[in-house]
Amino acid sequence: MASAAAAAAAAEWEEADRKVLVARKPAFGLPTACPTCLPVLLYLRMCKVPFDIHVDSSFPDADHIPYVEFGECVAFNNEKGGVIEYLKEGKIIDLNSKHPSVSYSDVLSTKAMVSTWLSDALQYELWAVTDGSIPHDIYFSDLPWPIGKILYWKKTREVKQQLGITKLNAAEKEEEIYQKANAAYDALSTRLGDQIFLFDNSPTDVDALFLGHALFVLNALPDTSVLRSCLQKYDNLVNFTEHLKVQLLEPDSSATGLGSSTDPSSSSTPRKRASSGRSYKPKPRAKKERTEEEKTFRRRSKYFLATQLVAVLIFLSLMGGVDSSELDVEDGVYYED
Repeated sequence: MASAAAAAAAAEWEEADRKVLVARKPAFGLPTACPTCLPVLLYLRMCKVPFDIHVDSSFPDADHIPYVEFGECVAFNNEKGGVIEYLKEGKIIDLNSKHPSVSYSDVLSTKAMVSTWLSDALQYELWAVTDGSIPHDIYFSDLPWPIGKILYWKKTREVKQQLGITKLNAAEKEEEIYQKANAAYDALSTRLGDQIFLFDNSPTDVDALFLGHALFVLNALPDTSVLRSCLQKYDNLVNFTEHLKVQLLEPDSSATGLGSSTDPSSSSTPRKRASSGRSYKPKPRAKKERTEEEKTFRRRSKYFLATQLVAVLIFLSLMGGVDSSELDVEDGVYYED
């Protein structure tokens, strides 16, 4: 059953004239500023897959983003190990298959370092150390201030819980996080040496994962970032990042078939693709006069959203019994201006 589904998805991939990557909006000179979306975009470009990029800014805390639409299929970030794993396991596109001589355990252990130690360090800096301006630009800038502030507080609290950070062990955890990040960078630098990619001279999914991490660290984090300083100590990792940035993200890369961006469009759920044989281009809809029923419905929707917001704010104001350490997002050391 699973093999039949994988075969059907592979057939859909081949038949689809154009694939669509739905990601979060661009910023910091990157085509998407989301550290989860960026590796997927890079993986597709390393595979030389033609695709369009659409922006979803409706639900910034949704964990199904990024996702890829092709034909009638959709590969979500929160299913089957993520988009890249879905594409690999379904034998749709698998960069690792080009490395039969490379030890699978070496690839797996290197990937684990990037997806755990380096990912944890980036999450820590993004949500527990910075003043919130970077997450705001990526996730919340299109939302009303109160909602963005609440979602930021919620995400900060979740990340601290995931990393096991409390007010009592904050300094100890910070040291541990940066020690692991340094060890990961050192191991990656040794693995890379003077090669173009981490394994031989062609890319794997590990290259896409690390490149996405490094691009975000070097372009989005401020000069005072500890993680950025750790990465910059390794010249070959920085050169690796800058070289591939030119190859994969410069404007002329879209002309060579590595993927292209389209005008951002807001979306909260997967869109249906056009019929087979046609590229995906949403058609503009002609404006029409709203009926009285539509106007009433819109007014009621606004009232409903307003009451929901008020309810959330009242709930938060009544949380006086909660430990202040849980509500205080200033446990970490903020960057200086």
